[in-house]
Amino acid sequence: MAEEDIRAPGTPFSLSFSGSGFLVLYQVGVVQSLLELAPELLRSACKVYGSSAGSLIAAAVVCGTNLGKRIIEYFFESAREVRKTILGPLSPKCSLLRNIRSLLQRTLPENSHQVASGRLHISLTRVVDGQNVMVSEFNSKEDLIQALLCSCFLPIYCGFIPPSYRGVRYVDGGFTGLQPVSSLEEAVITVSPFTGELDICPRDCPAIFYCFQIFNGSIQISIENLCRISYALFPPSCVILDDMYFQGYQDTALFLCRNGKFSLRQKRQPKVEPAAWQHRPDTATPPRTSALSFCARRCLWHKLLRWQLPLCQHVWEN
Repeated sequence: MAEEDIRAPGTPFSLSFSGSGFLVLYQVGVVQSLLELAPELLRSACKVYGSSAGSLIAAAVVCGTNLGKRIIEYFFESAREVRKTILGPLSPKCSLLRNIRSLLQRTLPENSHQVASGRLHISLTRVVDGQNVMVSEFNSKEDLIQALLCSCFLPIYCGFIPPSYRGVRYVDGGFTGLQPVSSLEEAVITVSPFTGELDICPRDCPAIFYCFQIFNGSIQISIENLCRISYALFPPSCVILDDMYFQGYQDTALFLCRNGKFSLRQKRQPKVEPAAWQHRPDTATPPRTSALSFCARRCLWHKLLRWQLPLCQHVWEN
């Protein structure tokens, strides 16, 4: 998305969350940052796209529930359980899709289909012909849940029989729309845990590697990205997942600074307590109140900060 698009007042734009697997926690960090630093961007997005696990984040943004917090709890717990088995997520003991269904049934409000219709756009891959299908109208809560399950279904990884949506079988939307959008002319803020030609994503240094298009998404060829792809399918330790959450928060803050939507001199209080805080048992005391939230200040110490040193100067002086 061009910088002038987001800076221009009244310019309609959309949000797009890519497929991400277990790195969906990066996108939760992105949403947390937007909630604290630029909540108007979440409220004013006319469309919210999601593919695969990214569709869960898109649903959380549109429905405005505590689904984001539940997603963190679910993926942290799933990562712990998956790492206990030799086959990991391929073990018969793991039932990722069934647990996601249970999560959605408990968390989504009864009128979620009405709230989501017209604004939430879910990317699906039709089994019969391999074509991408974007769904945005839902007749019931169960209708919405089925669409989300279809978008998250990775064959073999999640099972052998694809789920169906309105009588048609679909699989992971990331196969045909990793970074979903409905129009190339549309102004879209793209979010992905993989480095590429995107608006909010990790920035690997040096950024000299070739970016290629795969499944309608942009991915940079780098060692770091190869590691992220493996982490998306086979979860790393909870410490690394926690780092991905904070990196998502940090990358979003940098994006907002670049586009003039947030200044470090703004005195903001965290509107929502970082959901990952409860997963840091080594931290004995709550965060201090300062110009930035706990997440933002934690990012200043983050090992992935690297080249963003000028961003820190104001914080050190205050």
